[in-house]
Amino acid sequence: MTGSTTVKLFALGLLVSAASACSPMVAVHGNLVEPDRLAQIQQGLSRKSDVADVLGTPSATGTFDPNVWYYIGQRTEKLAFFKPEITERKVVVVRFDESGVVRQVEQLDLAAGQDIDIVSRSTPTAGKDITFLEQMLGNVGRFSGTKKGQGPGVPGGGG
Repeated sequence: MTGSTTVKLFALGLLVSAASACSPMVAVHGNLVEPDRLAQIQQGLSRKSDVADVLGTPSATGTFDPNVWYYIGQRTEKLAFFKPEITERKVVVVRFDESGVVRQVEQLDLAAGQDIDIVSRSTPTAGKDITFLEQMLGNVGRFSGTKKGQGPGVPGGGG
């Protein structure tokens, strides 16, 4: 191989790796229910076992009502080192009556979500805030191996 061919191959390899780095990494988390599977669930006819066979185990069940099943899933795309962006989010809510028959099927998407602001306050605790330096100086001599009141010349002491 000549020197110019090696340089061209190296440049081509660099170009291919740069182009592949620009394609987003797609990740799916949870259970994104496909529309054709959801169409198999029929209100008034399908039972809990039918829903479990078609959609699988629910992501969560209702905290106060076990007759509500949630199927939660989302798709994210991440480009290079940037923060992942949510491109699709879907929550399917299946409500059953007391006999275990589907009463209602509801779909929620990314637009139905709400942003919640995180509170930044902290709970005060008892005690004193000390710096790292105060902590280190406070421990000097604390673990020297002799107990208080037990030194040379003290009965039961070290000598």
